[in-house]
Amino acid sequence: MTQPDAPTTPQAAIAAALRRERTRARLSLSEVANRAGIAKSTLSQLESGTGNPSLETLWALCVALDMPFSRLLDPPRPTVHVIRAGDGPVVAAERSEYRATLLAADPAHTRRDLFRITAEPGHARTSDPHITGVVEHMLLAEGRALVGPLAAPVELLPGDYITYRGDEPHVFEALVSPTWALLVMEYV
Repeated sequence: MTQPDAPTTPQAAIAAALRRERTRARLSLSEVANRAGIAKSTLSQLESGTGNPSLETLWALCVALDMPFSRLLDPPRPTVHVIRAGDGPVVAAERSEYRATLLAADPAHTRRDLFRITAEPGHARTSDPHITGVVEHMLLAEGRALVGPLAAPVELLPGDYITYRGDEPHVFEALVSPTWALLVMEYV
C-alpha cells in the first residue's frame, strides 16, 4: 500500500524529509550543514534528491536537526505492513559492511524505530552519539558480533540481547558471516 504522493525512492523520501525538517527548525542550508559537519553543497544535493548519502551523513543530519532517523524515510503507515527479507529502505555505512533497513518508524504517541541490521566482518561500524536520550536495544539473530558502548562492547551470540545508550559512542562489529540483528531505537 503506497500513499498517492509518497516519495517513490529512498533518496526522494530523504530529500523531502530534510527540506521539511530544516524548514520546521527554521534553519538555513548553511546552518544545518555546519551543525552536521558536512558541506553545504552536499546538503543541497541531498535536499534535491540527487545525492547518495552514507549512513554517517544521515545520522549527522538527524543530530543536527534533533530528529529520529526514521523521519528521513517517513514510510506509509498501513494497518498491515510486510517487509520481506532483503526488501525495504536500506542505508549503507560508509566505512564498513553495515546496512540498516528501516522496518517500522515511530507511530503517533510512541518514540521508537525498528531496523534490520546486516553486517560483514572486517570493519567495525562505530557510531557517533545520536540525539540525546536515545537508547538502543539489540537482539542478535544470526552470527557473532561485538556490540555496545565503544569503551566496553560485549560479544553477542544468536538470541543474545543488549541495551545501551545510543547518545554515547557505540559499536557494532560482525565477527562472522553472515551476521544480522534486530535493532530497536527508543527515543526517551
